[in-house]
Amino acid sequence: MTRKQTVRLLIATLLAGTATPVLAQTPATDDGGLADIVVTAQRRAENLQNVPLSVGTVQGDTLGALASSGNDIRALAGRVPSLNVESSFGRTFPRFYIRGLGNTDFDLNASQPVSLVYDDVVLENPILKGFPIFDLDRVEVLRGPQGTLFGRNTPAGIVKFDTVKPGTTGGYARASYGSYGTINLEGAAGVDLGNGFSARVSGLYQRRGNWVDNLANGAGNDLESYDDFAARLQLQYKNDDLTVRLVGQLRSQNGTARLFRGNAFATGSNRLIGLGGATTPFNIRQVRIDGLNFQRLRNYNVGGTIEYDFGPVTLTSVTSYWNGNLASRGDIDGQIAANVPFSAQSQDDVPALDQFTQEVRIASNGDSALSYQAGVFFFDERIRIGSFNFGTPTDTAPNVSVTQRQKSTAFGAFGSLTYALSDQVALTGGIRYNKDKRDFTVSRTNTIFAGTTGFVATGTGTARVDEDNVTWDASLRYTPSDDLTVYGRIARGYRAPSIQGRALFPGNTQTVQDTISTARSEKINSYEIGLKSKFADNRVRLNLAGFYYRLKDAQLTAVGGASNAARLLNAAAVDGYGFEAEIEVRPT
Repeated sequence: MTRKQTVRLLIATLLAGTATPVLAQTPATDDGGLADIVVTAQRRAENLQNVPLSVGTVQGDTLGALASSGNDIRALAGRVPSLNVESSFGRTFPRFYIRGLGNTDFDLNASQPVSLVYDDVVLENPILKGFPIFDLDRVEVLRGPQGTLFGRNTPAGIVKFDTVKPGTTGGYARASYGSYGTINLEGAAGVDLGNGFSARVSGLYQRRGNWVDNLANGAGNDLESYDDFAARLQLQYKNDDLTVRLVGQLRSQNGTARLFRGNAFATGSNRLIGLGGATTPFNIRQVRIDGLNFQRLRNYNVGGTIEYDFGPVTLTSVTSYWNGNLASRGDIDGQIAANVPFSAQSQDDVPALDQFTQEVRIASNGDSALSYQAGVFFFDERIRIGSFNFGTPTDTAPNVSVTQRQKSTAFGAFGSLTYALSDQVALTGGIRYNKDKRDFTVSRTNTIFAGTTGFVATGTGTARVDEDNVTWDASLRYTPSDDLTVYGRIARGYRAPSIQGRALFPGNTQTVQDTISTARSEKINSYEIGLKSKFADNRVRLNLAGFYYRLKDAQLTAVGGASNAARLLNAAAVDGYGFEAEIEVRPT
C-alpha cells in the first residue's frame, strides 16, 4: 500500500485524565532542548546516555504511526540501527536480526539468536514473537550479547517491549482506514480503583481485504487478506512496598499464508516478469496458483509479577504461561500443476505450544557506589508440530504426514555488579551459568512410490542435546561531563544446541532421506566501544558505537546437497564488524 493509495482518518481521543505515553511526543525541556530518554536496558530506570551499552529506542509518536496503517511487528525493521525483521510466513512468524545475526530457518521449532522480551518475559518460539505491538510505553533494542541481566541468554541481542502499566485513570482511542479495506482500531482505558488497586484494558483490531487476484479461478481478488485481534487486561495492587500485577493476553488471527510466485524471474537475470512470460510486466496483484491457502493463529497468556521492596534490596518474581497453535497451508510451487515438474503443496501446523517461564531476582536499592543484581531463571517449552504433503493441489487428506515433538528446558543463574570508582568512572561486570536440554522425536507414517525414489516411511527417530555453559560481560564507562559518555564493553554470549527433524521431503534415493540433524552450541565474543553525546544547548543528541564479533560454531541451515533436505550444521567461525550512529535534533 503506497502513500498515495492510503487515506487515513486518525482519531486521538482522551477518555479521561492524562494522555498515555504511547501518544505523547518526546517533550522538550524548559529551555527547549531534548528531553532525556529513560530506558531499562540494565533492569533499572536510567538515562539512555549513561548506559554503557548500545541501545536503540522506539517510542512516542513513532510507535503510534507504526501500527496506524495496519502494520505488524515487522514494521520495527530499520527503525533503529542494526535491527531487521522479516518473514516467509507472513504475520505469524517473524525472524529478527541484530548486527547481521539471525536465523533464516523457517522450521517451527527453529532456534533464533535474537530474544524478544515482552514485559520481562522471553518469547522463544516464532509464533509467539509475532504478538502485536499496541499500548506500549517503549521498545528497546539491546545490541550485542545479553544474559547476565536477563532470563534467557542470547548471542545477538534483545528486542524489549514495555507495555503501559495500570495506575492512573485515562486512555486513548485511534482509528485509521486505508485502501484494500485496511482498518486499524486501537485503544486503551485505565482506571484507578482506589486503595492501591488499578486496572487497564487495551486492544487492537487490524483488517485488510483480499487484494491479489488468483487468475486460476477467475476474476476477483481472493488472497492476502487478514483479520487480526489482540487484547490485554492488567490488574494491579500497589502500596509503599508491594506491587502485584496480573496480566491476561490473547490473539486471534485469520488470513492467507504468504504467497509464492513461481517463474517470476526472467531466465538468466534478476528481472521480474509477468504471468504471461518474459515480455509481460510483473504485476504484484496477480498470481496463478491451484493450491489451497489459509492461515490461522491463536495465542493466549496469563502471568503475574510481584515486587517487594525490603529496603536494601527489591525482590521481583515474574511468572508466565503462554499457549499457541497454528495452521498454515500454501501452494509452495507458486504455479499451476501444468507448469511445474511436480506439484508442491504443504501444510505446517502447531497443534500445541506450551511455554512456562519463572524468574526470581533481587536488585540493590539506593545510590551507593556499589550496586548489584542477581537472579535465577527457569524455562520449559513443549511443542508439537505436524507437517503434511498433498498429492494434488486441492487434496485435503495428506499422502505424507510427519509429527515432531520437542521438549526444551533451560536453567540460568545470573548476576551483575556495578562499582563507581569515582563520579566519572564506573565498572560493570556480570556472569551467568546456563544449562540447556532438548529432547526431540520425529516420525513419518506414510509411504508413496515403491521404486528407488520417493518417500519411504522412516518410523520414529529421537535425538537429545544438552550443555552447561558460562557466559559473562564487562564494561567501563567514563563520563567526563553531563553531555558526554564514553564506554567500552566485552561480552561472551551463547546459543544452546539445536535439533531439526525435517522428514517431509524425499531424498534422491531410497537410502538418502531426510534425517534428524543437530548443531552444537554457538558462542560469540563481542567487543564494542561507544560514545554518547549532547551538544548545541541540548538540541542535538548523537550516539555512536563500533563493534567487532567472532561467532564460533555458528548454527546454520543447509538446503540441498546429497538429498532434497534441509539440515543443521555448524560453521567454524563467522566474523562481523560495523558501526551504528543515531542522531536526534530539535532545531526549534
